[in-house]
Amino acid sequence: MAFAGSDRGPSPALASAVKILIAGGFGVGKTTMVGSVSEIRPLRTEELLSELSTDVDDLSGVESKTTTTVAIDFGRITINPQLVLYLFGTPGQQRFWFMWDELARGALGAVVLADTRKLDNCFAALDFFERRNMPFIVAVNCFHNAPMYELEEVREALDLDDGVPIALFDARQRERSKQVLATLLEYLLRLQTPNAGPSAVFS
Repeated sequence: MAFAGSDRGPSPALASAVKILIAGGFGVGKTTMVGSVSEIRPLRTEELLSELSTDVDDLSGVESKTTTTVAIDFGRITINPQLVLYLFGTPGQQRFWFMWDELARGALGAVVLADTRKLDNCFAALDFFERRNMPFIVAVNCFHNAPMYELEEVREALDLDDGVPIALFDARQRERSKQVLATLLEYLLRLQTPNAGPSAVFS
């Protein structure tokens, strides 16, 4: 299952534009995923972490993190000549959650990133999308030295419905990040047309 080449993709004005959110807790890899998969130079709104913010943000598991997203990450990827995804990475810290409502306007679905070292950090994102009936999938970012669990163990820990897809990936790897987006698109397609096959997304 392959994405169309991004270097010579169609003008976004000639294709259907779909807004997708990349959400999750602080330091889970949202900025990294958007950057790895975007065909354009991603827009980032990162600021250096200060001593004051380290008293507010939980740095456990990401002690080497030096920056944080204070607004959004933005990227774009062409799926095929008829479909372009616009990716919006949400800020992970609680003090910026007020922005999520505005970012969610017009979004078709979301990828919620999870870190097995602190699974509870993605509950806020899960609750947000469930309350708004917005389709989402869960992608577990496999950090080095993080505990590894079976997907069904993750599903049980997060209390996810059986139909919600879960994927394992490395946010630094472009192909793995693209596959996560493909999983979301196939899920959205199944919800709209239950009898459609996966290949219909890329036809």
